[in-house]
Amino acid sequence: MVRGAITRLVTAAAGAVVALALTLGGAPGAAQAAPKAPPKADALQLVGNGIEETVLVRQDERPRLFQMLTSEVDWLASASSSSSAPKAAQLGPKYTLTLLVKDAPSQLYHLYPLAQGGPRAHRPAKQPAGGKQTEAWFYGRLSMPESLRMGGAPLEIKPDVVHGGIGGGVGTDLAVDRVNPMEEVSQALAEFRRLFLLNGAVLLVILTGLAGMAFLIRRRV
Repeated sequence: MVRGAITRLVTAAAGAVVALALTLGGAPGAAQAAPKAPPKADALQLVGNGIEETVLVRQDERPRLFQMLTSEVDWLASASSSSSAPKAAQLGPKYTLTLLVKDAPSQLYHLYPLAQGGPRAHRPAKQPAGGKQTEAWFYGRLSMPESLRMGGAPLEIKPDVVHGGIGGGVGTDLAVDRVNPMEEVSQALAEFRRLFLLNGAVLLVILTGLAGMAFLIRRRV
């Protein structure tokens, strides 16, 4: 009778732990408060190697180009670092993209489209709008070189990066549905990695707890 009661107790506890793990695994963001979203930009500035004058792109004037450029950085404000700081010699040409809100600088990011190992993005700790921010490095999207080229950077054309091909000319607008073919893949991989790490940690806790309970039951029985 005692053994049966203990067995039922262990089964109920294990079920509760598994249910909790599934809940956390299905909603990884629920375990921590979501960071405050920055104000929505309505314009941007682009400067960097080979750009003689600051490029200004307003959303209401050139919405497609604005969407193409902002999509390279709009996910960086709340993202966790995915790369260590590369050596300066490995970065290549540098471009700085500043998001504007009512003509006031809000967010600033450094982009390195030709970095060794793929495009890189840097989020400086000091931001134009102030407030606390953590310095971080990221692997950029494969579309970064072409996005910057379309914005005015003197980079080699890569028509295979964007669906349908791209002709010459600086700042040519693209259809929104043809922008960033790798965006969904990058986001999916990032979410999968975050979910995998969280579920792995929860599973380890569950197995450790069950092993401890089983050991205690065997000693008492």
